[in-house]
Amino acid sequence: MSLLNQLFNRGVFGTKCKTCLSLAISRIKLLQNKRDTHLKHMRKEIAQFLQAGQEAIARIRVEHVIREQNIWAAYEILELFCEFVLARVPIIENQRECPSELREAIASIIFAAPRCSDVPDFFQIKNLFTAKYGKEFVMAVSELRPDSSVNRTVIEKLSISAPASEVKLKVLKDIAQEYKVQWDSTSTEAEFGKKHEDLLGGSKQICDGAAVSQAPKKQGSLESSPSIVAAQSVVSPDSQQKTQHVQAPSSSNNAPLMGCNEIEPSVKSYVAGPVSDAKRETRPQATEILEKARAAIASAERASAAARAAAQLVNVNFGSLKLEDGKSS
Repeated sequence: MSLLNQLFNRGVFGTKCKTCLSLAISRIKLLQNKRDTHLKHMRKEIAQFLQAGQEAIARIRVEHVIREQNIWAAYEILELFCEFVLARVPIIENQRECPSELREAIASIIFAAPRCSDVPDFFQIKNLFTAKYGKEFVMAVSELRPDSSVNRTVIEKLSISAPASEVKLKVLKDIAQEYKVQWDSTSTEAEFGKKHEDLLGGSKQICDGAAVSQAPKKQGSLESSPSIVAAQSVVSPDSQQKTQHVQAPSSSNNAPLMGCNEIEPSVKSYVAGPVSDAKRETRPQATEILEKARAAIASAERASAAARAAAQLVNVNFGSLKLEDGKSS
């Protein structure tokens, strides 16, 4: 069945290929005439802008002129390739593989098919060669693999990259010379010579400014830590003295003292935390640690007040015992 299909489809492929290539050639000629007229009109407008001193608008419009000139040049090459393939359709029809002398022309037409929407016949030609040579051949051309054989000029002319500053300046000078416009190109050359900074680099500057603004706040937290240590030194001796004086057997008097002794290590841990981690943590973490340290100091002060009250109670009890001993004696 495959042999019969090849025999019957051989004439169909040749007829379709000739028709699509002929339509593509005639369409390209029509588009070239329209594009030529449009290019002349655009170049005349740019000359008027240069004469009126509106160089900023001329610098923008010249990119569109260069783009149209590139497409015009690419269409000229593709028209020649279509004529070349059209003359050798019988050779393509009789051979199973793509002839080496036609490989560049066929590959260039396939490559231009998705990039030249003005010529829909290129898509028909691409589908015909996909059916004949397989999808792998078309994929190699579309991805521009080393063995794709696509014409380098066609690739460059159909590229969507922005033109270089030297090319734009040359086209502006050619337009001014063509329409005999007295134009001083020094300001345009200076504008094209500028190295515009990348706008995405601004985030780095913002981050640097934020780091600088956070540095004094971290230093302030480090400076506030000695005051916390001083507060700890004020609290701890009182609690130690009261624990030495208070040795009553009652459990109610020992409970506040145990709370004070348990709070002391927590104050030390909260005080040591900001001092060791302030250089590594960010601003929100430093503020949270400071709030925890302040809460620990407040609880320590409450514990010291409870210890003082317990000591006063113990002193009262000892005083009453001494009075009772004096009366009994």
